[in-house]
Amino acid sequence: MDISRRRALGLIGLGGGVGLTSCASGASSGFSRSDLERYISTVPVSFDHGVASGDAMADRIIFWTRVTPAEPTTTPIPVFVQYSKRLEAFDELAEARIDMNDPFASTQNIDIVQDLTSTSASRDYTVKVDATGLEPDTVYFYRFAVMTGTGVVNSPIARTRTMPATGGDQLRAAVVSCSNWPFGYFNVYKAIAERDDVDAVIHLGDYFYEYGIDGYGGTAGEALGRRHDPVTEIVTLEDYRTRHAQYKTDVDLQAAHAIAPWFCTWDDHESTNNSYRSGAQNHNPENNEGDWTERKQRAVQAYLEWMPVRDPEPGRAREAIYRKTDFGDLATIFMLESRLTGRSDEISWFNEISANTPPAEVPGIAADVMNRVSDPSRTMLGGLQETWLADGMKASVEGGKTWQLLANQVILATVKLPNLPVVLTPEEIAAMPAGYGQMLMGFSPLGLPFNLDAWDGFPAARQRLYDAAQAAGANLITITGDTHTAWANELNDGDDMVGVEFGCTSVTSPGMGSSFPIERLGELYADANEDVVWYDPFGHGFTLLTLTPERAVADYYKVSTIREREFTTDKVISFETVLEDGEMSTLRQIS
Repeated sequence: MDISRRRALGLIGLGGGVGLTSCASGASSGFSRSDLERYISTVPVSFDHGVASGDAMADRIIFWTRVTPAEPTTTPIPVFVQYSKRLEAFDELAEARIDMNDPFASTQNIDIVQDLTSTSASRDYTVKVDATGLEPDTVYFYRFAVMTGTGVVNSPIARTRTMPATGGDQLRAAVVSCSNWPFGYFNVYKAIAERDDVDAVIHLGDYFYEYGIDGYGGTAGEALGRRHDPVTEIVTLEDYRTRHAQYKTDVDLQAAHAIAPWFCTWDDHESTNNSYRSGAQNHNPENNEGDWTERKQRAVQAYLEWMPVRDPEPGRAREAIYRKTDFGDLATIFMLESRLTGRSDEISWFNEISANTPPAEVPGIAADVMNRVSDPSRTMLGGLQETWLADGMKASVEGGKTWQLLANQVILATVKLPNLPVVLTPEEIAAMPAGYGQMLMGFSPLGLPFNLDAWDGFPAARQRLYDAAQAAGANLITITGDTHTAWANELNDGDDMVGVEFGCTSVTSPGMGSSFPIERLGELYADANEDVVWYDPFGHGFTLLTLTPERAVADYYKVSTIREREFTTDKVISFETVLEDGEMSTLRQIS
């Protein structure tokens, strides 16, 4: 590009975005003031997918964006990230007068840190910066900028924060999961974005879904005009990247990303349905979907490119994204990975029993299944992660952290179906759907766990987790996604309560109440299960988790609709556990 040094400097200062200075101390930002042409993008660009931050610690944060080039380019695109403790600093930078004798003198006292990186097609033009040296317990504002031949292009400005290094009076986190594009609008994300009291957003997985327009949600999407892109099930790296890109064009999702740091982990649909270490229910090599290990690595690559998560530590597998962070002395947050690193092969009732199975054969089949399910060698997390979690809970307690918070994908509590033929009225039985409903009617009298994709399918692994939590003396709070329904559970191990579990409902994916329109279904589940205090199989929303040194409170919110843009948000119910003489109380409904 034929561009003069004077023109480049003018773009830097007058464009309101990029001055080649560092922080208020005047420290060098680490690159030369000469040859500014190499900081200019050779193609026009835009920021079509918003900005995000994540994995905040006391002294560092991940900043993320994606630069969209107007045309293909083989040349890397230089990108600046700017962040400051003061929102006004961005206006001051825009107003700074450029002195061409010393173009840096007019901006060196503006307290914005600016770092230079670059992106290219090799990482789908995404940008992820691990900014270090930050102050603890501090709000930061940030944005990205690209210098082009016609001006500086700035991203939106967003807000984030670091974690306290010590202390910490309160952590308030919005907990979400299961956002399926075709099923409805992301009103739940908008409801979160409109709050001003959220310290973090914790996403427990199923950030997107892998299906094509002929799969799960396709009919609903056609009616609403929200079709998946690409239109086929995603399998290739380009497919996964395209699906990530589609979801991040949603303005409500962008707005939610812009208010606070996110802590994200995947569940199954970021790869494919009911995935495990060596395969997946929805991976079909016979349908030209190729090798599972290769598909899994493509899904992981796209996720690490497109999400504001810190890459795994050197020496770990790329899919081993389990990690932890401390919120001062208040809590340690453990982000679990329960799909791709250690999960044993799937065992599913759907593969064992159908509506056509002779009733006399069901008990024998069930006994065989439960024998396999109970094998001590079955793992949800894998041995390495189990050890990491056990050691981490112990270190957290010994380090004086009040709460040990597990960000977990699938239900940890022990849950069985109600005995449907006994507890349902004739009218309710008539409302049960054919096929699937008939299967449940025949299965439920057995009194066995039904969802073997959850921890109920890994009872020995769950017991090891419980043993580790009790050995550590942990105050265990588990937050869980996956089921598209809301839960308040007590985690019981014999006569001992190990901890509590707050399960969030979905952003858009339909819950059990959509298939079983039985108003008192939640009450029936609670009556049938010692662990289940409250269950709500209807609606969409998020959980607002508030931790203080004395209590953990879960407020359950719902939006009135996901099929229309206009909606209301209401708090449905609240539960708390209180520390009494160092011990967690049973769950109490407080509203």
